Amino acid sequence: MHHSNHLLLEEPIRMATILEPSKASFFPAMAKIVGTLGSRSRSVDLISDCLKAGLTVGRFDFSLGDAEYHQGTLENLKTAIKSTKKLCAVMLDTVGPELQVVNKAEKAITLKADENVTLTPDRGQGASNGILPINFAGLAKAVKKGDTIFIGQYLFTGSETTSVWLEVNKVKGNDVVCVVKNAATLAGSLFTLHASQIRIELPTLSDKDKQIISTWGVQNKIDFLSLSYTRHAEDVREARNFLSKHADLSQTQIFAKIENVEGLTHFDEILKEADGIILSRGNLGVDLPPEKVFLFQKSAVYKCNMAGKPAVVTRVVDSMTDNLRPTRAEATDVANAVLDGCDAILLGAETLRGLYPVETISTVGKICAEAEKVFNQDQYFKRTVKYVGEPMSHLESIASSAVRAALKVKASVIICFTSSGKAARLIAKYRPTMPVLSVVIPRLKTNQLKWNFSGAFEARQSLIVRGLFPLLADPRHPAESTNATNESVLKVALDHGKASGVIKSHDRVVVCQKVGDASVVKIIELED
Repeated sequence: MHHSNHLLLEEPIRMATILEPSKASFFPAMAKIVGTLGSRSRSVDLISDCLKAGLTVGRFDFSLGDAEYHQGTLENLKTAIKSTKKLCAVMLDTVGPELQVVNKAEKAITLKADENVTLTPDRGQGASNGILPINFAGLAKAVKKGDTIFIGQYLFTGSETTSVWLEVNKVKGNDVVCVVKNAATLAGSLFTLHASQIRIELPTLSDKDKQIISTWGVQNKIDFLSLSYTRHAEDVREARNFLSKHADLSQTQIFAKIENVEGLTHFDEILKEADGIILSRGNLGVDLPPEKVFLFQKSAVYKCNMAGKPAVVTRVVDSMTDNLRPTRAEATDVANAVLDGCDAILLGAETLRGLYPVETISTVGKICAEAEKVFNQDQYFKRTVKYVGEPMSHLESIASSAVRAALKVKASVIICFTSSGKAARLIAKYRPTMPVLSVVIPRLKTNQLKWNFSGAFEARQSLIVRGLFPLLADPRHPAESTNATNESVLKVALDHGKASGVIKSHDRVVVCQKVGDASVVKIIELED
């Protein structure tokens, strides 16, 4: 047994490489960046800068702002996409059963340690240091003496002066009387309340969520639905069923957001039903003992990798909300998320209301790129092949062969022709060290009333998959062409690769395509 398998790299990292400046390349990193758009980041100019810095998915969080507000941001995103010529997908994040403290007066509330504070469903009362009105009448039934409740600003900062731990002292009718565990000042109009490890009897898709999806979601043909507080596989099935009632959303992918122990317990079943997973480390960090958070991340990301479904990690560089540089722990954390195998990093407050949205995206991108250089692809590839087992399915064997061939001939890119996007995703699942250009060939679908080309969805949905870079081909060139060469489309892809500097003359390129009923993997060497 070779002992170096446990090491990150086959060879020790030369100190010199650490001192080399990072080179900028066309694809800033293989890992993707999801950024929350809104208050600070909604002008065309700023969003354009975010796209240039590496943003590939815009997240619209309906916990804050109404449909009209988000529509304004989205129109600006569309304008920015046109002017920068960079694709960007749209993710709608549901509110879900989020418990909130309502502070109508918006005056800061100062709580002192060891004093009592009462949580009440009576919203008529103003919030003060003695009473906090909440949006849920069932809290008194759900908690008991000794339980822990956490209240913080939207997106817990984790900073102890702006969020508060409470311990339930007694339940009085519908009210819950708690003891304050740390002194804190709550500022703003809305705080999130999280009851640690307690089942909250509220639907995962609230009526408000449904209404937003069927209006704003349909109107904008959203690419991804981020399902907050997913606790069971049934939550995903219900959401899928709801989406299927709207023809325009039948292709929308559902990302289950795991936020608490309940979602963690049912992780395997949820993963089977969902198209991807978002690990909401802010809430999980409150629900789990801090020493367990990393372990959950490692095992959840591994499971997603093996299933070939994107894993997204949140709450990585919180401090960049107000600072130009991340802390050392945060910088290490981003790199470790990439080494663990995650597909994308999700930025919340950092881009939504932070002072440095563009710098945050580019910093995270740079850290991801550095971590990718030392990602142990060889070990990962073997592990994935072993996990898939034999006999492999037709597509799986083609995908793994394409990646193996690309690694052996040191190809600069893998080009994959795909109409559903599935083949390209499978190639990406084996985490090749070179970018995968997925050339999505639109399929013509007709019904009596209208002609439409599918393909845009598939192209945008690969923007959350590590290492996948979509190109939308001209529909006049079918992917499953009878002529074995499929020259025209391949030429477009190669030209794109050359223009962006990914492919140079004398490079080798691996091409994966369908010819008739067969799938073909070929290696091309480029002349001058």
